[in-house]
Amino acid sequence: MDVKFPPGRVVATPGAIELLDKNGMDGSSVLLRHLQGDWGDLDDADIKQNDLSLENKQRLLSSYSLPDSAKVWVITEWDRSVTTILLPEDY
Repeated sequence: MDVKFPPGRVVATPGAIELLDKNGMDGSSVLLRHLQGDWGDLDDADIKQNDLSLENKQRLLSSYSLPDSAKVWVITEWDRSVTTILLPEDY
């Protein structure tokens, strides 16, 4: 497993856990993609910003579409202390 940064403490909101479960998934699949630098369904400008944020130790955000077309976000804080799996409306 080639990860690009440490996740810190990993947490998830109840809504994200419920939605992932409804889609037959757990948080590990989106977490792994995020840690490997696969930012998911972001536009080119946001992907470029994440790549710069990775180098400059700023906050990282990924967005993933689930099988039912709902989205979950994964956010790692700038200091890499916490990574949160959440719904966009939880933000």
